[in-house]
Amino acid sequence: MWTEKDNSLQASFEFKDFVDAFAFMSKVALIAEKMDHHPNWSNVYNKVEITLTTHDADNTVTEKDRKLAAAISELL
Repeated sequence: MWTEKDNSLQASFEFKDFVDAFAFMSKVALIAEKMDHHPNWSNVYNKVEITLTTHDADNTVTEKDRKLAAAISELL
């Protein structure tokens, strides 16, 4: 699911419709806020693209990214 590329963790998610995609994003937002580590993401209809990188670590993948990726994966 997650791919490490260009100093980031990247994943694409596809849902039944926009409502399911937005519900997923809402759940991710709550987790990210609690972890104080926020994703770069985009949403078009039923697709959500997420990129994780740690900005204060020179935009590299850190344990923060791996933990957030694992938490996001648990939502599925």
